Amino acid sequence: MAVDISLAIEKRIQKVQDEAEPNYLVAPGDVITRDSGYMRGHGTYSADDILYASVAGVVERVNKLISVTPLKTRYNGEIGDVVVGRIVEVQQKRWRVETNSRLDSILALSSVNLPGGELRRRGAEDELSMRKYLQEGDLISAEVQNIYHDGSLSLHTRSLKYGKLGQGCLLKVSPSLIKRRKTHFHQLPCGASIILGNNGFVWIYPTRGEDEAGGFTQNLEIVAESEREIIARLRNVVLCLSANCTLLWDTSIIYAWEASTKYSIKELLSPDCMRDVANLTQQRLQMDN
Repeated sequence: MAVDISLAIEKRIQKVQDEAEPNYLVAPGDVITRDSGYMRGHGTYSADDILYASVAGVVERVNKLISVTPLKTRYNGEIGDVVVGRIVEVQQKRWRVETNSRLDSILALSSVNLPGGELRRRGAEDELSMRKYLQEGDLISAEVQNIYHDGSLSLHTRSLKYGKLGQGCLLKVSPSLIKRRKTHFHQLPCGASIILGNNGFVWIYPTRGEDEAGGFTQNLEIVAESEREIIARLRNVVLCLSANCTLLWDTSIIYAWEASTKYSIKELLSPDCMRDVANLTQQRLQMDN
């Protein structure tokens, strides 16, 4: 009878977690610090000059402000965030978009680039043609333009890097695992590209050059088997990191891809392999720091 032993993996993971000083996991009631010089942020409470965690999540420190970001939470948008969403309804002069937040987001007809890059006022003819541009089920990338008083988000796709998404693979991870960076669009050296939405939606697609960016055009050419294998491996790599609470950005994904090459695509779905890949990635990130 075959027996799986993973003690070595567990020991290495514990070592990495113990060493991670600025960002570490806490449970409700855990002591974060006994230093009274820190300010209390979201997800924390103080008692007898001791700062405790009120939710389970990752401790984050910005100067003297300490907060805890929950590992599983709904997306709370901020202006300028990059999001990936799905059209759920076509309304008058706007689309409703599901973005993993508490309320559906709004993409107004006036906030999109019309085909051909035309800049003009939207008329009745444009309103009647809305379903030709985007319809229910379509995936888009967009940027948060504004936040309404009820907490819902206003989106725009005026930049050429935003717009309708074509062929690829959509993943949903916790928004707290997406590291905020200057850019969330990455063309990876493995041969695929990825959009890390701040809302926790990750879009993986084949790299097809610069002619496919933005707008409403879709490249529906047949994706080669080699490209599909790259996308499948990259999908499993992202799952490895998210299942082991590792922050997602271009560097961590590239490190995890390199660590995954000793496994087949199917093997990356096993819990032991997922822990091993995440552990090796965390070790390399620790070495960089």
